[in-house]
Amino acid sequence: MSIALQHPAASEATLELHAGQSLGERQHLAVRDLREAAKLWRLCWTLAMLDIRLRYRGSMLGPFWLTLSTGAMVSAMGVLYSELLHISLHEYLPFLTASLVLWGFVATLFAEACLSYTVSEGMIRTIRIPFALYAARTVLRNLFVLAHNLVVVIAVDLFVWTGPGLDGLLAIPGLIFWIIDSFAIVILLGALCARFRDIPPIVASIVQMTFFVTPVLWKPELVGVHQWLLPVNPFFDLLEIIRGPVLGEVPTATVYLAATGYSFLLCAATWFLFARVRGRIAFWI
Repeated sequence: MSIALQHPAASEATLELHAGQSLGERQHLAVRDLREAAKLWRLCWTLAMLDIRLRYRGSMLGPFWLTLSTGAMVSAMGVLYSELLHISLHEYLPFLTASLVLWGFVATLFAEACLSYTVSEGMIRTIRIPFALYAARTVLRNLFVLAHNLVVVIAVDLFVWTGPGLDGLLAIPGLIFWIIDSFAIVILLGALCARFRDIPPIVASIVQMTFFVTPVLWKPELVGVHQWLLPVNPFFDLLEIIRGPVLGEVPTATVYLAATGYSFLLCAATWFLFARVRGRIAFWI
């Protein structure tokens, strides 16, 4: 639709109103959002650190309280489940520690991803900040907590006198996978939960159910001949590409291929949704 505007002191101008944006324009705006968020990395770092300080304000140990609780839980569950599963404590304790620390990051990330935009309603309505920055803030905040909990993994390794050796370096590409996938998950769930408020409890139920069907408390070898089915579970693949190297084990090529495939599908779905609904998030919250 075109409207002709005439001003006495100016020549005739035409104002064009479009009902919607083309696919290319949406892609361009999504790319610009990511680019602007990358330029504001200092702000993202400051907001993530502020979240940590506010969460543990008034606490003497700060986020290390979570580290102590994780250590206590690992100690209690390690002794119990090593007896129930008939596995030596020396072998089972490092596996359980790495599993619970990594799964704690996954479970917390999914829970906070659902609220990444809705809890920032005031900022979104007041200040023009790229939407990708809110997702990066959530990911960075949880990475800080994960770094604190790695103290438990190191303490257990020293206790049982084991270490990953050079194979532990393979955890670095796995961590890169995690950062990319975490960023995609936060954007995807944040946008969906801003539109549909009944999704967070569904996500919480799925994560809780997945905890029991994923080798977190039990070792993959316990499924016997059905072990080849484990890579079908995306949580297992993404968990194993870090947990395996941390325990001094090299994940199989199947695990790496499955993790790459699931990551590609996740990022593709996230990009499609983000480019399509980015301009509507402010109206949904």
